[in-house]
Amino acid sequence: MLTRIRNATRALLPNTEMAYSKMKESIAQILKREGYIAECTVAGDIKKTLRIKLKYDGRQTVIAGLKRVSTPGLRRYVGADEVPRVLGGLGIAIVSTSKGLMTGTEAKKQKLGGELLCFVW
Repeated sequence: MLTRIRNATRALLPNTEMAYSKMKESIAQILKREGYIAECTVAGDIKKTLRIKLKYDGRQTVIAGLKRVSTPGLRRYVGADEVPRVLGGLGIAIVSTSKGLMTGTEAKKQKLGGELLCFVW
């Protein structure tokens, strides 16, 4: 998902589509809430697709970078006090906790740790 968004922003595409999953939809909702994408919609009944409308400031993308942290080969877990700040607070870290996906600052406020999925700035 992150690679599709990264490639679409570099090609200045207005939107991108991908196969649907609950995890991808949760990540897209966080990106929308934080202002990195314009909107996300789910289309289809049997074979669902997730359509993400990207956000631009002129010809400059709002998402400057995406980095996957936890990979299937090496999962990275952090405690509530170990959640890193991204670019000194200018970006967000997405954490998968027992209460669902949330940003790093929300996880710190609720004193939750979990799997560190990615950084967005």
